[in-house]
Amino acid sequence: MLEDKKIATRDSYGNALVALGEKESNLIVLDADLAAATKTGVFKKAFPERHIDCGIAESNMMGIAAGLSTCGYVPFVSTFAMFAAGRAFEQVRNSIGYPKLNVKIGATHAGISVGEDGATHQCNEDLALMRTIPGMVVINPADDVEAQAAVKAAYEHQGPVYIRFGRLAAPIVNDAPDYKFELGKGVTLKDGKDVTIIATGLEVAYALKAADMLEKDGISARVINIHTIKPLDVDLVVKAAKETGKIVTVEEHSVIGGLGSAVCDALAEKCPTPVCKIGVNDQFGESGPAVELIKKYGLDEVGIYNRVKEFI
Repeated sequence: MLEDKKIATRDSYGNALVALGEKESNLIVLDADLAAATKTGVFKKAFPERHIDCGIAESNMMGIAAGLSTCGYVPFVSTFAMFAAGRAFEQVRNSIGYPKLNVKIGATHAGISVGEDGATHQCNEDLALMRTIPGMVVINPADDVEAQAAVKAAYEHQGPVYIRFGRLAAPIVNDAPDYKFELGKGVTLKDGKDVTIIATGLEVAYALKAADMLEKDGISARVINIHTIKPLDVDLVVKAAKETGKIVTVEEHSVIGGLGSAVCDALAEKCPTPVCKIGVNDQFGESGPAVELIKKYGLDEVGIYNRVKEFI
């Protein structure tokens, strides 16, 4: 893990769009008056004729993207997760999901790491909402490497895709030379035999640190990075459950409906296993420095370490 090289995945999003835009002339970006925050401003600077600012009208933006997709374009619609998944849910469901249109949703500023913007903007429900839409692919990349790969994979995938990006800079965890991004396939970052920690997004780096702390206590923890929440890598999850006997899920999202629920759904059907879900516990966030909020809500390495110790 490269701690000294941190980048917010929202920055990765903007950079990936520019790189793709240089090769793919049918890629078009829509934003809702937030280009500076979502980092699509770099695409606007490079390709002003392919960037549309829809103003503070997120629901309308989804309809515009739906129409563009029927004309041969591949639109990436960009705004905060609270507005993309929350405010515009009906339009995403009915105008994009129902007709299975080729629209990609880049949702930034997700989770409590939005920090000082407070509870109204800290969307901890987006993964749950998007999982419920039939045919919607849901991705939550862990770092810069994965975020850029996810944008490319989303472009190449035919159908609706939701990608979650963060505001807080994250260390590089996918630094292995053989790293390969594949939709619906998890990545085992550390092997272990006593327990498996399945993490997603920003929490992957914290999970790796927690596993190192557990190792000093003689506990061998496997760490799996699940970047695609839907479709879930059920085979990898079941394999880990069979081999380690206990599963811990970690996400910067509500424990209701996100990664933990997806894992429990799979294991209940395929391999009933004790599961501990670590996330935001049926509550709203609050205003404060992002790193301090991560710590307060038990989502840093110490919080994960303590919960795993209690669990096993």
